[in-house]
Amino acid sequence: MRVFRFIFRVLPTVILSLIMAIAVWVTAVTASDPTQERVYPRPVPIEIIGQDSGLVITGQIPEQVNLTLSAPNSVWNRLLREQTPIRAILDLSGLEAGLHRVNVQIQIGVRPIEIVTCTPCTLNVTLEAIANRTMPVRLLRVGEVAIGFETDTPYLSQTSVIITGPESLVRQVQEVRAELNISQANSTISRSIDLKAVDANEREVKDISITPKSVNVTLNIKQRGGYRNVVVKAVLGGQLATGYRVTNISVFPPAVTVFSSDPKLVEQLPGYVETATLDLSGAKDDLDANMPLNLPPGVSVVGESLVQVQVGIATIEGSLTIENIPVEIVGVPEDKTIKISPETVDVILSGPLPVLDTLMARDIRVFINMADQGTGTFQRIPIVELKQKDVKVDSILPASIEIVIQEATPTPKPK
Repeated sequence: MRVFRFIFRVLPTVILSLIMAIAVWVTAVTASDPTQERVYPRPVPIEIIGQDSGLVITGQIPEQVNLTLSAPNSVWNRLLREQTPIRAILDLSGLEAGLHRVNVQIQIGVRPIEIVTCTPCTLNVTLEAIANRTMPVRLLRVGEVAIGFETDTPYLSQTSVIITGPESLVRQVQEVRAELNISQANSTISRSIDLKAVDANEREVKDISITPKSVNVTLNIKQRGGYRNVVVKAVLGGQLATGYRVTNISVFPPAVTVFSSDPKLVEQLPGYVETATLDLSGAKDDLDANMPLNLPPGVSVVGESLVQVQVGIATIEGSLTIENIPVEIVGVPEDKTIKISPETVDVILSGPLPVLDTLMARDIRVFINMADQGTGTFQRIPIVELKQKDVKVDSILPASIEIVIQEATPTPKPK
C-alpha cells in the first residue's frame, strides 16, 4: 500500500516534468526549423483512377489543383529541391452513371506537412454510359460544276461508319456527312474527306469519335454533249509605230465553253477559237480591248461573248556613241586658271531607237563642278545632262578627267 501511495504522490510530478521536457524540445526544434505557410509554386495535375471502362466523363472538369501548404523550412527545401512527388487523385471507383460529388485526394511523399487549402478540393463529376451507333454516310456537294459539265454517281470507299461517345451526344447525331466542294470543277475529283456528325439543327456534334474518320470520294465529271472547252487565240493586225515592239499578249478568260445543238459542229473545232482582229497600227503604248470571238455558224459562247485582250507594247532599245563632247568646268573663280586633260569625252547612250535617232550632240552637256576647290591637281568624274528623259548613260570614255587649277599670272602693266 505504501508503494502505491508513493506512486500516486509522485506521478503528477513525473507527468508535469515530461510535458515540460516535450515543450522545451518542441520549442528548440521550432526555433531551429520554423514552420512556414506557403503557396506550392507548381499546379498539381489531377489523376483519375477507378473509372468504369463503360462510362465516360461528360462536361468539363479542372485538370489541376493549386495547394497552400504548411511545413517546416527543411521540408519546404525537400519539396522544392528534390521535387518530392505530390499527387492529386480523383477516385471514381464504384461510381455508376450520374452526377457525383467527389473529393480530390492529396498525397504528399514527405512529412510533417499540413494541407491548408486545396483549390478545387471537391469536383462535380458527371458519368455517362458510352454508346455505339452505326450510321450511313451522306455525301453533301457544295457548289456547282462548271457550265457544260455534269456528274456521275459518286463512289464512296465507306458507306457507313460507327459513332462512339456519351449516350446523350450519340442520340443527338442526325447525320454523318462528307462535304465535297465541286465549285466550277471540270474534271474528275478523287480525294479523302474528313467526316462530320451534325444534329437536327445542322450544328456539328463534337466530343464523339467517328470510325473511320474519313472516306475516299471519287466523282466522275464529264462534259455534256454539244459543249466543249476551247482556248482563245488573240488575232493581231497592223504595224506598230516605228521603233516599237510587242512585249506580251494575254487573253482573259484564256479558255471559253462553246455550245451547239449539233454536237458535230463543236467536235470539228480545232481546239481553239480566234478573236476578231485587233488593229495595232501606229500603236506606241499598251492596248486593252474587249474583243468578240469568230465562231462558225451554229456555235455560240456559254456566258460572256467578249474576251479581254491585253497587248504590251514597248520601244525597241538601241545604243548610240557620241564622240568628242567638250567637258565644261564650272565653279572656278576668275583669278585662277584651269587646265583639263582630256578636253573631250565620248558618251555611250542607250534608249528607244526613235529617241536615239533624233539625238544631237547639242542635246548633251558634260560638266564638272569645281566650286570651293583650291589650287592643285584633281581627278574628277564628269556629270552628263540629257534633255531626253528616256535615254540613259551607259558609260563615259574616259571615266575621269584630270583638272589642274593654278593661280592666274598677273598681266604686266604697260610702261
